[in-house]
Amino acid sequence: MTSTQLAWLIRRHGIEMTHLSGGSHIGAVLSVADILGVLYAGILHYDSQNPNWDGRDRLIMSKGHAGAAVYAALAESGFFDPAELKTHYANGSRLSGHVSHHLPGVDFSTGSLGHGLSAAAGMALAAKQDGKHHRVFAVLGDGECDEGAVWEAALFANHYRLENLVAVIDHNHMQSLDTCENTLELEDFGAKWRAFGWHVVTVDGHDHPALQAALADTRNPGHKPTAVIANTVKGKGVSFMENDILWHYRFPHDGWEYDGAVTQLHRVIPDGITDPYTPEGIPNPVQPGPGADIGNDHSTSAGWHPTYFDRRD
Repeated sequence: MTSTQLAWLIRRHGIEMTHLSGGSHIGAVLSVADILGVLYAGILHYDSQNPNWDGRDRLIMSKGHAGAAVYAALAESGFFDPAELKTHYANGSRLSGHVSHHLPGVDFSTGSLGHGLSAAAGMALAAKQDGKHHRVFAVLGDGECDEGAVWEAALFANHYRLENLVAVIDHNHMQSLDTCENTLELEDFGAKWRAFGWHVVTVDGHDHPALQAALADTRNPGHKPTAVIANTVKGKGVSFMENDILWHYRFPHDGWEYDGAVTQLHRVIPDGITDPYTPEGIPNPVQPGPGADIGNDHSTSAGWHPTYFDRRD
C-alpha cells in the first residue's frame, strides 16, 4: 500500500470511527494522517505478524488524543482486523479514546500530553546502550509542546546524543480551544529545538515526498536527535473542518456533517483502494442548510470579552 492510499484510509476510518462513537479529535486525526501514512507505508521497520519483534522501530503517538489515526494505520498495516475499528470508544473495546498499549503495535499508552517524548528518549538511550540499530519515533502535537516535560526530554536527548530518536511535530497551529500563538507563543519553533541541540527539518506535513525525504535517513554529523516540524492544517481534507477549532472536540454528526465529509474524501480517493464503509460514496448527500455552522470563528479569543468578568454585584 502506498503512503497516499494509507493516508486516505486513515482519514476515512477517522471520520467513521468518530461518527459512530461520538468521539472527539477528528481535526487532529485529519492533520496527522499524512505523517502516519508515510511512516507506516515506507519508513518504519516492523512485522505486523510479530509485533514484539526486537528489531522493530518504535513509534509513540504522544498526541494520544488522535488515537483513531494510529489505530487505523495499524489495522491497515495488518496488526489487527480493520473491522475492529468500529468498536472505537465502545465499552470493553481495546480501542480506547486515547492510545492504548493493549493493541498489538502500540508500545506505550498515551493521552496525558508531554510524556511521549520522555518515554521515547528512554527507549532510544536503551537501544543505543545495548548496541541495537532500530530508531524510535515520537509524534507530538504542537500544543503539546507547551508541556515542560517535552523540553526536559529534549535536553536529555541532546545530552546523550540520541541520533536514533526522531520527534515528528504535527504543527497544525491550533490546540484545544484556540490557535497555538493565542494560547502560548511557540515561534520561532524551529529555533527552540535547535537551541536545545536538535537537528531540525521543517517540511510541509501533507507533502509525502518531503516527509519521506526528511524521515528516511536522520543520521547527521553531530549525532543529534532529529525534530521534523511538519506544518499541517487542522482538519485537512474536509473543507469545513479545516482551520476550525470547533473540530478539535466535535465529531461528524448524522446529516450534512457526515455526508459532506465522506463526499469530499471520495472526490480525492486514490486509485487502487475501496471505501470500506460507503464503497459508492453517498448517492444523495444531505446539504448544509442556511443556518449551518460553517466558516465561523470558534476560537476562545474570538468569543472572549473582558466585560464577562466585570462583576460589581
